[in-house]
This record gives sequence, C-alpha cells and structure tokens, in this order.
Amino acid sequence: MTPARRPARIGFLLTQLGSLAAESFAVRARELGITPPEAGAMRILGRGADMNQRELAEKLGVAQSRVVALVDSLEAAGLITRERSTTDRRNFVLHVTAPGRELLTRLRSAAEAQEEELTEGLSADDRDRLYKLLLRLGDARGLDRDVHPGYRGGSAQTDR
Repeated sequence: MTPARRPARIGFLLTQLGSLAAESFAVRARELGITPPEAGAMRILGRGADMNQRELAEKLGVAQSRVVALVDSLEAAGLITRERSTTDRRNFVLHVTAPGRELLTRLRSAAEAQEEELTEGLSADDRDRLYKLLLRLGDARGLDRDVHPGYRGGSAQTDR
C-alpha cells in the first residue's frame, strides 16, 4: 500500500498568505500616510543611487505615466525632490528628503513587525529556512527581489 499523498496546495497556501501579507502591509502603509506602491518606490529610491523617473519606471516595470503620478504624490508630501540632472538637462534626478528618510525608517520598522506577525510560531531557524526557500523560488522564476510583481500588472493597491 502506498502512503497517502498530500494534496497539491502550495500555490493556494502561498496565495492565501500573500493576500494576508499584502493587506497587512497596506494597512501599515496607510497608517504612515502612503500607499503600498509609494512605499515600494520610496524603498527603491532610498537605496541611494541617483535615478530619474524613466529609470524608476523601468525598475518597477511600469509605464512612465504611472510613475509620474507616484513621484508627484511623493514630492507633494515632501518625501522626495526632483532636481534637474547636471549631465542631461532634460531629466530630473529623484532624491529622498530628510522626512523621506524618516519615513523609510518607519517603513522598515513596519515591515519587521509584519514579518514577526506573519512568521509567529516559527523558530528563528525555520524563519531563515523559509526566507532562503522563498528567495530560491523567486530567483528560479526570474523575479526581481526589490519589485512586487503587482506593479507590472497594474494591480498593486493604490488607494489610501
């Protein structure tokens, strides 16, 4: 007699947890006064490399027009500035402001709290193993570790 096979449910379970994680993060981002797409853009810009709107759009995998709205919102909130490029006057380089850096610190704390919540019940070793397995799965599928695929399909939550 063959042992009973477990049902094929990994995709469902990942989707279930992903939905929970996305909603949890959206709530935390709203508490900080931004949307999840704005948080993603801030995280990329916070890495410190000078980047213009076109480069940010390419990194996110979205149309430039969509990034313009994100940048406008972040600039209006005082979280970033646009400065004319010294090498190409047609471009504006995006810079994170001091309030933007403060927001990034608060976002990191929110993400750490969310991870604690999502992995409650796992040991530190289990968390590390899960992290490494998820990275391997994403890498094997060519996913960018810095960009949520929801941006590309236009389905990333944008409401406040």
